Amino acid sequence: MSWYHWEGQDLVLNLRLQPKASRDAFIGPYGDDEFKITITAPPVDGKANVHLIRFLAKQFDLPRSDIEIEAGESSRSKRLRLKSPNRLPILLVESMA
Repeated sequence: MSWYHWEGQDLVLNLRLQPKASRDAFIGPYGDDEFKITITAPPVDGKANVHLIRFLAKQFDLPRSDIEIEAGESSRSKRLRLKSPNRLPILLVESMA
């Protein structure tokens, strides 16, 4: 299994989130079916999810409303749907190859 797949124009990502990190960053594949991302927000009151969506919106050049958490709302392992991303961050492109 892969950490990403396309469903039409939508990109579905399986992510492993590390909250309360020193920086927001794409780290790399995590196991066989997740991609690790670090974010600075703490995992309190949904702050990490809000921060993650804001980070991904900026990286993929999308409005926040076009990113939805499909699974893992309260877990470090999450599945997100990005509706028709306008660009792909270079680190992800390299990891997809």
